[in-house]
Amino acid sequence: MESTDISAFRRFSTRFADLRNVRRGFVADWVVTLVLLLFGWSTLLQAYVIPSPSMQNSLLIGDHLLVDRLVYAPSGSSHLLPYRDVRRGDIIVFQSPVEPLTLVKRAIGIPGDHIRLVNKQLVLNGKMVSEPYALHIDPRMDPYRDNFPSADPPGGLNPRAADMLAQYVVNGELVVPPGFLFAMGDNREDSNDSRYIGLIPRENIIGTPFLIYWSYEASTEDLSNPNIGFDHVVDMVTHFFTKTRWPRAFHLIRGYPLHS
Repeated sequence: MESTDISAFRRFSTRFADLRNVRRGFVADWVVTLVLLLFGWSTLLQAYVIPSPSMQNSLLIGDHLLVDRLVYAPSGSSHLLPYRDVRRGDIIVFQSPVEPLTLVKRAIGIPGDHIRLVNKQLVLNGKMVSEPYALHIDPRMDPYRDNFPSADPPGGLNPRAADMLAQYVVNGELVVPPGFLFAMGDNREDSNDSRYIGLIPRENIIGTPFLIYWSYEASTEDLSNPNIGFDHVVDMVTHFFTKTRWPRAFHLIRGYPLHS
């Protein structure tokens, strides 16, 4: 092989090696980026869809949310990150203490608060509280639901709720103990909340929703099924534009401060 051929071969080999290194570096960079994105998605944010009407009209069935998982300080956390504790009026996402479900309700009472309902009206620490977000769809009065916790509980009440009533009701008011929250749905007559499942342990709280990134008209049956049915998928494909609630897209979600 002539010297010119050898030189050309060496230049080609060098360039090929450089190209391989560039490609390896490119792939490595993207792998690291994807790992960080997946870590950030699972650690910082969580997607959630509203399957029931318990938070109407604040949140509708079919609202797809992004949940901030880092907003609330875990026990013993440092103060370097912008953590804060749950405030009255925050919308919270949490693991149900009675079944393997993720729920969305509004935090009504924090530790030390005295809570009662009088004819559907919230009384917090002895003061009537205005709740512009609350929805009342049933004009009838239910003694336990609407005058909580004064009236006798219904039969078959969940043991956690019965235990709450036995331990933490003082002079006709529920006193929220340390390490727990009292939460209710905004749709007061159609919400399986702390009145029925008991207090929410602080450690069960996942975060707070901050954005509706998509909203689609769907039924509770479709969204409650862990295995999305074929009919629902077909419905989304064929009616994407007509059933999407476009005005709700990218709508920010905010709590409503409750002052006692």
